Amino acid sequence: MRTLKVSLRDFQTYKIIFINNYLWVGESPVSLWLDRATVVILIYIMLGTEILDQYGRGKRDFTAVDLSEAELEGANITGIILDEALLDGANLNGANLSQASLQNADLNGANLTNANLTGANLTGAILEGAILEGAILDSANLSHSELTVAKMIEADLSSADLSEANLNAANLDKANLSGVDAHQADLSSANLTSADLHEANLSGAKLEGANLEGTILEENKHID
Repeated sequence: MRTLKVSLRDFQTYKIIFINNYLWVGESPVSLWLDRATVVILIYIMLGTEILDQYGRGKRDFTAVDLSEAELEGANITGIILDEALLDGANLNGANLSQASLQNADLNGANLTNANLTGANLTGAILEGAILEGAILDSANLSHSELTVAKMIEADLSSADLSEANLNAANLDKANLSGVDAHQADLSSANLTSADLHEANLSGAKLEGANLEGTILEENKHID
C-alpha cells in the first residue's frame, strides 16, 4: 500500500472519478481525504500496472520514470528503455529485461532474483544492495555500475562487461563470471567462493580481502 499525493489536475491523467461516494482510479476503489485541494489517496493497485499497459500498447521509452517500489514480478518487458529511471526497492523477481536499457538507473535494493537481463545495458546503474540471486546477466554491460553489497549468488554474468564497476563486498558465491571484462573493477571484500572466473580479464582489478576459496581462476587475463 502506497500513499500518493495527487493534485486536481491529475484527475484526468489517472482517470480518477467519484462513484457512490468512493474514489476510483481506473477500476480500483481507494480511500481518500481532502487537504487544501490535494487528494491523498491510498491506492490498492500495483504501481507498475500503468507502465505494463503502455508497454503492451507498444511504448518502449520510459526514460526517467519513477517506479520506486513498483511491483513488476514476472513482467515481460524485453527491450524496454528505463535509462535514469527510479527503480529503488522495485520487485522485478523473475522479470524478463533482456536487451533492456537501464543506463544510470537507480536500482538500490531492487529485487531482481532470477531476472533475465541478457544483453541489457546497465552502464552506470546503481544496484547497491540489490538482490540478483540466480539472475541471468550474460553479455550485459555493467561498466561503471555500483554493485556494493549486492547479492549475486549463482548469478550468470558470463561475458558481461564489469569494467570499472564497484562490487565491493558483493556476494558472488557460485556465480558464473567466465569471460567477463572486469578490468579496473573493485572486487575488494567480495565473496567469490566457488565462482567461475576462467578467461576473465582482471587487469587492474582490486581483490583485497576477497574470498577466493574454490574460485576457478584458470586462463585469467592479466590478473594482478
